[in-house]
Amino acid sequence: MSSFTTSSRGPCNRFRGSMASSLILLLLTLIFLSSIPQKSDGQFEDWCIADEQTPDEELQKALDWACGNGADCSKIQINKPCYLPNTVKDHASYAFNSYYQKLKHKGASCYFNSAAIITALDPSHNSCKFEFLR
Repeated sequence: MSSFTTSSRGPCNRFRGSMASSLILLLLTLIFLSSIPQKSDGQFEDWCIADEQTPDEELQKALDWACGNGADCSKIQINKPCYLPNTVKDHASYAFNSYYQKLKHKGASCYFNSAAIITALDPSHNSCKFEFLR
């Protein structure tokens, strides 16, 4: 005669444990996705910054072009909020973003001869605020 015993490791309990794990994972995913800043039209906020892999000479050329073609480069001048750190990469990032934000609604891109990339992380630091325009 066989006896019937219940086990905490039976198929029903394994299913419940698996389902609970799936629900927790889904909840964590939803929390993460809801924490990503979004524009009102459903697109992500983005900033245009210098690509760290681009040599300084190329960044300088692209920086000069951006400053001469619509970027507001006044804040990367000596004693201004975005002058420090005084590196080509940091100054180029500010100029690229200024150009991109001001002119993206007219079709401008964040390309700068492959010297720039888009980021979803706000590059602002200390008193240097990178603008974001919707």
